[in-house]
Amino acid sequence: MRIEPGDLDAADVAELLREHLDDMHATSPPESVHALTDEGLRGPDVTFFTARDDDGALLGCGAIKRLGGGAAELKTMRTVTTARGRGVGSAVLAHLLGVARTRGCTVVHLETGSMDYFAAARRLYARHGFVETGPFGDYAPDPLSTFMTLQLRPGPDVTRS
Repeated sequence: MRIEPGDLDAADVAELLREHLDDMHATSPPESVHALTDEGLRGPDVTFFTARDDDGALLGCGAIKRLGGGAAELKTMRTVTTARGRGVGSAVLAHLLGVARTRGCTVVHLETGSMDYFAAARRLYARHGFVETGPFGDYAPDPLSTFMTLQLRPGPDVTRS
């Protein structure tokens, strides 16, 4: 599996991002959807990555957003349906945490849903050391959101970017 900066203009990436946004809107009311559009993923404070297999097939994606003050936020974590259960999410998450460490971040935040649909995501983040916290940044309390945080320890750079 290769994890590298993602091409937001690639057809398979655009389709995965559409699927992601469609699912977010199908499971949450508009005011509780915090997923970035492709325009948001192009922001100067966001770095987007894709995971691909050795043949180039898209496996998943994830992004990291700089928040300032040594903090970052995970965004747009998604695995293609056919690759679920193969460790793609863990690999992308480990890569993003490596990027955060390389950038000198000391804390990484995320927002995900509190509904059953998001249970697997919450378990993934908890396995990697994230703990539930309250809202951060510009987020407001929302019963449909779960906020999680990981305090980073300095470590080796696991990225190639």
